[in-house]
Amino acid sequence: MPSPLLAPLFGSPTMEAVWSDEAAVVAMLTFEAALAVAEGDAGVIPASAVVPINAGCTMLDVDMAALAQAAAIAGNTAIPLVKMATAKVAASDPEAAKWVHYGATSQDVMDTGLVLQLREAFKVIEADLVRAMAAAAALAKAHRDTPMAGRTWLQQALPITFGLKMAGTLDALMRHRDRLAEARPRILALQFGGAAGTLASLGGKGPEVARLLAARLDLSLPDTPWHGQRDRILEAASLMAGLVATGAKVARDVALMMQTEVGEVLEPAAPGRGGSSTMPHKRNPALSATILGAAGLAPQLLATIAAGGAGEHERFAGGWQSEWLALPELARLTGGVLARLGELLEGMEVKPERMRANLGTTGGLLMAEAVQMALAPTLGRLAAHDRIEAACRKANGEGRALLDVLAEDASIAPHASRERLAELLDPTGYLGAAGVFVDGVLQRYAAR
Repeated sequence: MPSPLLAPLFGSPTMEAVWSDEAAVVAMLTFEAALAVAEGDAGVIPASAVVPINAGCTMLDVDMAALAQAAAIAGNTAIPLVKMATAKVAASDPEAAKWVHYGATSQDVMDTGLVLQLREAFKVIEADLVRAMAAAAALAKAHRDTPMAGRTWLQQALPITFGLKMAGTLDALMRHRDRLAEARPRILALQFGGAAGTLASLGGKGPEVARLLAARLDLSLPDTPWHGQRDRILEAASLMAGLVATGAKVARDVALMMQTEVGEVLEPAAPGRGGSSTMPHKRNPALSATILGAAGLAPQLLATIAAGGAGEHERFAGGWQSEWLALPELARLTGGVLARLGELLEGMEVKPERMRANLGTTGGLLMAEAVQMALAPTLGRLAAHDRIEAACRKANGEGRALLDVLAEDASIAPHASRERLAELLDPTGYLGAAGVFVDGVLQRYAAR
């Protein structure tokens, strides 16, 4: 459940607004008002009832505390809310009140209301994605050729560029945006099935009312009601969990690169951010830590939603209810992660000089593969590997530079002079297709 104290830390104001209790009530009342219009147009309810029902739903001043207490008794929020709306309409037009919520069931109200909230949440996600993508693109372009140590298993592996690292982030964010665009019409679908998914209460008018209602709410019209199939909700949750994971990947790298001994990047500076209550010198990765904290919760929330989909028959006892808690919380965390990711990327301080200095930390060992590949055509790949591996062990054991060890190796000297070995050990000469990869991602980004 959202905490007023922690919401500003882990959430974002725009996403919090989407998932407020008030927003949920408005979404459900929007369904009820649109249902009356659709049923009036289809001739299911008297045309005279439509305007009073719309007015009652629009002007209803909901006592949230009373609604909460009534929901605890009823088992969901829709039942007491519909009663409140019916009473509001009855106060001005008792005849019209007879037609409130006609032919619908509580899950129609709550699921479609949830979809309407998801639509707004997707707008927030899209805006934050656009911001983060622009910042990642700027970093990739600015540091296309900035060399740094690529790391595998937390150890220096080979030189890469910081631009390539940021291009990878941009590439992932663009894929998330593509997934969101592709999934939107599938996820943002009307749920309207009546008591058991047949709309029998509307006689032969059920499909027509559904079509008119979907159009009124600007939602996709599914082939069947989906109250018993929760894959749409799971897909939405999976999209959000994936976004959190990508944000956490960036945050983890930044936190590691901010370590004092590494010092390759810094988070954006702001008064009071990342400080310590006792150590004035500290500049902690506060944004990254917040993202990583959210990332620790997202998989469990996704698992809750996935497990809830294995429900019983046409309406679930427990699985559906768990969505009410898990999905909004996952959306809140996703909004917070993306907001902080954009802030982090926009204001990141990059330290190319530290990146270059760290490339020399191993005394040339980082470039062992480059020497091996240069010698492979003459010595053979395996023989070259064994000679360079032995040289690396010797350099490590004696605390010497790899260049000196290689230059005195009689089996290597005939194939590479000291000058040639020095060239091979220059990290900037072994960046492979890094620049090509960065350019490809940036071109695709620009084409959008």
